Amino acid sequence: QVQLVESGGGLVQPGGSLRLSCAASGSIFSINAMGWYRQAPRKQRELVASITSGGTTNYADSVKGRFTISIDNAKNTVYLQMNSLKPEDTAVYYCKSDLRRSVLDRIRDYWGQGTQVTVSS
Repeated sequence: QVQLVESGGGLVQPGGSLRLSCAASGSIFSINAMGWYRQAPRKQRELVASITSGGTTNYADSVKGRFTISIDNAKNTVYLQMNSLKPEDTAVYYCKSDLRRSVLDRIRDYWGQGTQVTVSS
């Protein structure tokens, strides 16, 4: 079993900051990459940011310069520092990990349960 547990969501005023964390645990052989996605009401889930175990990052244009993704490989944990938050950042944020459970396993996607981020005055 593999579990991804997110934390750090909440209510924040426009212009404020939040830091999301996601820890992967269980039967993990290696992690290839981790990332954050979000889904707002009546919208499709979209990529926010991703990072490989080697540190290569990718950001959605809408968050570049405001959000920073980082990874702690020793803790199998990914972070998302969100600054200058806007009301349009309001969504459920999901963590995803691409990982192998054993040396013989292929890379599979695992998802967290999601954490709500609400940006409102």
